[in-house]
Amino acid sequence: MALELSEALQQQLARYNITQFDEVALRQALEKHTTTYTLIKLAEWPARRWKCQYRLMMKESMYDAQNVSEAYAMGLLALLQPAMDKQDRH
Repeated sequence: MALELSEALQQQLARYNITQFDEVALRQALEKHTTTYTLIKLAEWPARRWKCQYRLMMKESMYDAQNVSEAYAMGLLALLQPAMDKQDRH
């Protein structure tokens, strides 16, 4: 089975002590940091148009991904990076 997450995404997540990269672990991590999100599997024509298979919507943002794990990882990074930046300033 091919890796679902690129090595670059895995390295970014590892900075936040996230070392399990399977779909379930990433979903559980995401749910610890947000109360609401929507994951959509795109139909054939939008997938071709936007060159992605899934779209994760959180707050005012959208994250396009090729698979579910990638969508969760992108959303999780979007939540964790600003939180870490705030900690660094204090």
